Order: sequence, then structure tokens, then C-alpha cells
Amino acid sequence: MKLKVCGMKYQDNILNVAVLQPNYMGFIFYENSARHITTSIPVLPKTIKKVGVFVNESLKNIKNTIEKHRLDAVQLHGQETPEFCKQLKNERLEIIKVFSIKNKFNFEKLIPFEPFIDYFLFDTKGPNPGGNGFCFDWSVLQDYNVNKPYFLSGGIGLEQLESLKKFKNSTAAKQCYAIDINSKFELKPGLKDDIKLKNFIQQL
Repeated sequence: MKLKVCGMKYQDNILNVAVLQPNYMGFIFYENSARHITTSIPVLPKTIKKVGVFVNESLKNIKNTIEKHRLDAVQLHGQETPEFCKQLKNERLEIIKVFSIKNKFNFEKLIPFEPFIDYFLFDTKGPNPGGNGFCFDWSVLQDYNVNKPYFLSGGIGLEQLESLKKFKNSTAAKQCYAIDINSKFELKPGLKDDIKLKNFIQQL
């Protein structure tokens, strides 16, 4: 499985985490988030894909941000429609559409999005659009029947390593493309503990 480290904010910290070579790094362009990035993104290795995270943002602002920061992927964390995803879709850009789960989920609602996105991302339903710090019931994903790979997110930290190893061997994980981590590795919102991250990556 690939790894995405999301909610990066501080330039020196971004570079320190980049040394660990995650496959994706996420940058939140949502003003109401404590992890909202307001500076430029430093130059990263070409092996790391830059993901812009948006919540109900206008198409124009998303496209401007893609160009300004040379983003490789867009993560849509709001109530964006399939038609909205279609307007963003191009050959260069990966589209990740987020859905939040608690104890159950109707996967049929994902079908209209299939032609216009590259991945789904499942995180935990909570008060914030992401970064809530706790896991949902992963066994719900045993019912996942959509022909798109997905990112597993929501409160994943070092204490979930054993659960992740079991999950990787389950039928629910057959479409799991990547693990997404964020708040469980923070010293404060947007500032990651790179030593803790390194430990997680080595064990994973």
C-alpha cells in the first residue's frame, strides 16, 4: 500500500517529511482548517505527488490553485457532485473524492462518481471535514463493491499498526490503494512529528 501524509503546513517540516519519501503529501486549501497552508509549497522530489485538499471550493479557485502550486492531485472533501468532478478531470490530474463513514455506508451512492475520479477516500464522520483523530469501523469496507481503488483515512496512528496488518490481509482491503495519515502524527495542527512518522513507515 502507498502512503499519504496530509495536512502539511510548515516549510521546514514539509522538507523533513519529504525525506521519508511518502507517495503523496496533502496540502489543505480550506480557510477554516487549522492546517490551512498560506505559504508556497517547497520543491519536492518528483516521486512525491502534491495533493490539494478543497472543501466546497469554486472550480475557478481550484484550477488557479492547481496552476499556482503545480498540484498533481485534487482531494474533494465537500459536497462536490459528479458533474463538478467531471469538469476538473484531465489526464495529468488525479481526482480523489472523499466520503465520511461512521458505522455503515451505502456504497451505491459512489457509482455516479466512478467515470470522473481516480480514487475514493474514506475517512471518519466527525465535526470537521477531516482530521478528527479517530477511526471508523473498517469492516464496513467488506461491502465495498465499486471498481475504483480507495485511500483509507481517519485517525490512523502507531496504535493502529496491528489492526492495519490484519486489515491488509482481509477481503475489505483488496481495493485499498493507500493509507492516509494526519492528526495522530502531529505536534500541533499542521506540524508533523517526523520521528514518529519514520517509525510508522518502517513498521508498516
